[in-house]
Amino acid sequence: MGSKITARQAAIEAGVPVVPGMTEPLSSVEEAFTIAGEFGFPVAVKAAHGGGGKGMRIVGDATALKEAIEGAKREAEAYFGDPEVYIEKYIEKPRHIEAQIFADDHGHTVFLGERDCSLQRRHQKLIEETPAPNLPDRQRRAIGRAAIQMAKACDYRGAGTVEFLVDSDDNFYFLEMNTRLQVEHTVTEMVTGLDLVQEQLSVASGLPLSFTNAERTGHAMEFRINAEDPAEGFRPHPGRIVDYREPAGFGVRVDSGVTTGSEISRYYDTLMAKLIVWGRDRDQAIARAKRALGEFRIVGVPTTIPAHLIMLDNETFRQGRHHTALVEDDIDFSDLVQSIHPPIEEDEALARRDMTVEISGRRYTVTFWAPEAPTAGGLPRRKPPKLARTAAVTSDDAGIIASPMQGTIVKVHVEAGDRVRSGDPICVLEAMKMENEVRSQVDGEVIEMKVRPGDTISTGQVIAVIR
Repeated sequence: MGSKITARQAAIEAGVPVVPGMTEPLSSVEEAFTIAGEFGFPVAVKAAHGGGGKGMRIVGDATALKEAIEGAKREAEAYFGDPEVYIEKYIEKPRHIEAQIFADDHGHTVFLGERDCSLQRRHQKLIEETPAPNLPDRQRRAIGRAAIQMAKACDYRGAGTVEFLVDSDDNFYFLEMNTRLQVEHTVTEMVTGLDLVQEQLSVASGLPLSFTNAERTGHAMEFRINAEDPAEGFRPHPGRIVDYREPAGFGVRVDSGVTTGSEISRYYDTLMAKLIVWGRDRDQAIARAKRALGEFRIVGVPTTIPAHLIMLDNETFRQGRHHTALVEDDIDFSDLVQSIHPPIEEDEALARRDMTVEISGRRYTVTFWAPEAPTAGGLPRRKPPKLARTAAVTSDDAGIIASPMQGTIVKVHVEAGDRVRSGDPICVLEAMKMENEVRSQVDGEVIEMKVRPGDTISTGQVIAVIR
């Protein structure tokens, strides 16, 4: 089950419907064109050992197929140490429904309920919930039976998740099986009251499951709190957290790996924490989530928290009619502004201070604003100057293509002398193990290319100059 290709083969043998696609690794670009011609575009190029949307490219037509294969292979090698990829038909705007199963050495394989993971960006989940809204009971039971079939077909032991895509006609197709606990296992724990980690350890010790049927109560939702800027297409933002405070209260749980002072590295995934809420029903869970998100405080890096609040107010999501393309196709985050600096209260008494500091033998005068001390009655009360997070691009610097983040150049598309149009890709930048296209902001001629594949660059470093 660790390979998506052999998992697809096992699903077919077990009689579980699968997304149309290859059952062997892709051997050449020529084969890719043949396969894509059989299924028809769009198709998905996917890493055989991938997961979490890594090593995956959606291809809308033949012109983008070769480049998509190259990019998927690079990302698959970086993440999973194996560049094998395959192709399957891309189902547009499906629901992503997954089934939590658990099996022991004593003949018990139990379905613990499904989760809806349809709110995604870059094919990576943002919000997960259980039970899945607007999922007919007959379909829920059928998905549960198919998941158990898969587990039994491979003689599975422990916790596992069988993932399915559900199309607009309520047909479901096997996608993959994750042979582990997933990030979103928490929502299943909230509605069942079971500790799945404890159950894993018990099963690994040879003990039977402590349950044979999972009673589910209420509704639970999980929110992935990532170091990303939704206004910039959920671009990863490494940096240091300068203030971190978690929400609390009945029905609120936070699983986190950071605190004040933590450094968000460019070498790893952007996930910082998971906020999980429970309610008697979906409406109460949403209300509790909005309160908890509003109380979650992270300063120093942009986060997905403001985007989560927007998604919770989206009418399609509120009605339970969302799909995997909703976030990227139908919700606009471009006007979303969040400060990464500690806020200063408008009515806070602040005083200007000047300090001389010495660094490496050189002296500097530093001016800063600090709360007015009680004994400093003579100091003026002034508001600090407004600080913009990023400067606007002017006509003088529009042709300067700068790196939006720290990372490594993995591919360069142009060279000096090439003509480009606004929106054309300049290079591919890998950061937090995700590939990001850096594009031109103007029409013009590339007069200087300052990077080459393998270069490590910092935020703001000039990549290219376009006239």
